[in-house]
Amino acid sequence: MKTIKWEKNHLLLIDQRKLPDKLEYFKCENYKDVIFAIKNMVVRGAPAIGVAAAFAVALADLANEDLEKAAQEIRNSRPTAINLQWAVKRTLSSDSPLEEALRIYREDMETTRAIGEHGAALIDDGDTILTHCNAGALACVDYGTALGVIRAAHNKGKRVKVFCNETRPLGQGARLSVWELQMENIPVKLIVDSASGYLMQQGEIDKVIIGADRIAKGGVVNKIGSLMVALAAKRFKVPFYVAAPMSTFDEENSIYDTIIEERGSDEVLYYGGCRIAPKDTEVFNPAFDIVPSDLITAIITEDGIIDPL
Repeated sequence: MKTIKWEKNHLLLIDQRKLPDKLEYFKCENYKDVIFAIKNMVVRGAPAIGVAAAFAVALADLANEDLEKAAQEIRNSRPTAINLQWAVKRTLSSDSPLEEALRIYREDMETTRAIGEHGAALIDDGDTILTHCNAGALACVDYGTALGVIRAAHNKGKRVKVFCNETRPLGQGARLSVWELQMENIPVKLIVDSASGYLMQQGEIDKVIIGADRIAKGGVVNKIGSLMVALAAKRFKVPFYVAAPMSTFDEENSIYDTIIEERGSDEVLYYGGCRIAPKDTEVFNPAFDIVPSDLITAIITEDGIIDPL
């Protein structure tokens, strides 16, 4: 399953807003279509956003758009994921943006498989793993980072079980991670986000593996709720791993310099199209939080397993 496809000078993206009910592709004919897809969660996950952004630059180039102007619009589409900035810079500086975008696309597939291989060595036969949000094939071109580690361990014959946090407010764990794991026949159970600490307290979790939207000095930025999971893991002595490509690293800045994206109130006020709070309720909806380095056991990359920054 490819989350992203390039066909006949068009970009096709699995429309993740419609999963798990429908598997449909969203067609991007120009760079503004890609910006819409990134802003509106058609495509999500740091590596996938980076690849999509690279193709957005390529589409702008093919249409003879003002590349600097287009690139700035693409950069502004979502502020937190470092892969987006990295991919735009790399593609923009190339003599052939399309060839560079295709190179980034192929590299992502190689990178996630390498992450899976390195991470599988950390998984013991019989482990029960907790994950938060979706860092699977749907967050990359294919295969995945955190779920890629689980997938690789499963493919090696290790008997693993998974608990997925639902990941409010958009339910990426419930809608996406559970769907992916079921497709792979990996045993999985869905839990509400607030149940993860209880499971660790009861000794039901052997390891936690999450993805990342940015890694910098001082810690990791990931989907809101990751900090809560990391704190519980530290308290109950559960190893807490982050799986991410080197393109997610921002070595020039502190993690606390990251702009944390805030999203619209309707994501919290409504669930499944139904209002779940009184009218005129005020909402604060940060999309990400920061996990400090001292809560992280190790980071799994395509280059191997390293200590947090």
